[in-house]
Amino acid sequence: MMRLYLAPEDKEFADSPHPRLRYMRSPFAVIDVLAIVPFYLQAVVPIDLRALRFVRLLRLLKLFRVLIPAWSEFKQANQGRTFRQKVHALVFPGEFGGSLHQLFDHFIVFWVIISVIAVILESVQSIHYVLNIEFIVLDAIAVSVFTLEYGLRLYACVETPGYTRPVVGRLKQARSTSALIDLMAILPFFLEVFLHHLFDLRFLRVFRLLRLLKLTRYTGATNTLMKVVVREWPVLAASAFVMLLLVVMTASLGYLFEHDAQPEKFENIPQSIYWAVITLASVGYGDISPITPMGRIITIILALLGIGIFAIPAALLSSAFSDQLRIERESLKNQLYEMLSDGTLSEEEKVNLNREAKRLHLSKEEVQRLIIQAKRERELKEDVSVLPLHKIAANPEHAVEHFKLVLSQMRMLAIMTDKEKFEVVAQHKNRLTQEEIALWRCIHNDAAAPKS
Repeated sequence: MMRLYLAPEDKEFADSPHPRLRYMRSPFAVIDVLAIVPFYLQAVVPIDLRALRFVRLLRLLKLFRVLIPAWSEFKQANQGRTFRQKVHALVFPGEFGGSLHQLFDHFIVFWVIISVIAVILESVQSIHYVLNIEFIVLDAIAVSVFTLEYGLRLYACVETPGYTRPVVGRLKQARSTSALIDLMAILPFFLEVFLHHLFDLRFLRVFRLLRLLKLTRYTGATNTLMKVVVREWPVLAASAFVMLLLVVMTASLGYLFEHDAQPEKFENIPQSIYWAVITLASVGYGDISPITPMGRIITIILALLGIGIFAIPAALLSSAFSDQLRIERESLKNQLYEMLSDGTLSEEEKVNLNREAKRLHLSKEEVQRLIIQAKRERELKEDVSVLPLHKIAANPEHAVEHFKLVLSQMRMLAIMTDKEKFEVVAQHKNRLTQEEIALWRCIHNDAAAPKS
């Protein structure tokens, strides 16, 4: 109803004398009507219309409202390109993918979420008993989708720089982290299908939850976090060593003081390590607790230390994560400066900018603010007068502009300064050489001469 009401505002139907009637005759409007008409017919017509229920499946055709424009855009952007290049544009991010690539990503994300929800619900016995066949079919469809995606990525990866060699490039892609995650998402299914008669591999079903890792491809937060961990690894390792040292020492003391009083709970040092970790992490399950005075004193000290010890890695990661985001945003600003070297942003540059902004979770307002800031900084950097002389000399264009500026200032000085007094001061104690005085006279005469 809303589309029918707003049809006169649509540029496709606005030129028609009867835009609403023209919209009602359009294919999408017919699909919309067929999607809802069975419900209303069954409500008003006193006959058995169960046979018309299949018409409700036509609601799937409403997806073409999104797919057709995306396909047209994709087809136009990939004119003259090979089939493999088109597949690469579809499954890998790039300038040729457009909206269809985004829809493909959303389709994969949809099946990841659906398959993981199915795995979770399958563990509920009452639901599994009723929907056993449905879960099997759903898992088979999900595996088919993920297998097709995995094959397409291996097939088209040679179009990516660094993977161009047919065999070596595909092996390199297969060894990448994202490809290994894709493989783990489908491997349990095939192992269970082909090896179930040799081994009981039902335990592999739980590994289907690893499909959640596929979502890491569609967010830049995971990559940022990995960069943070790699960069701060020495500090994190030192913090982990301190925690390990503290755990082992307190577990040994706990075993020393509590073993005689509670031999069944503090049976050995490894079991005491469990108590030390639980206490240090401030969890305190209560299944193992000291009863001797010295044991309780150690527990108090350990609990107080745990507040600070466990806070160190969390604080480091939080600070480093914020710092990494700042670095990446500064990098984006530098890229903006390079993009604006010609004063404008091309369509390809806008696509790259939007992709980076999406990865860094920047809003349109923040991106626009960065563009304005980059333009201002570029204008300041183009002001030759504020640059050091060696940087001016390194760029011939800057050198020419600076020479023109200095020459103009010297002419202004010649016009505004008394010639005789200037020469008297210049010749006093040879403050200027004869060549410099001759150059001054030449500039003064040129500035004083009338312009025709």
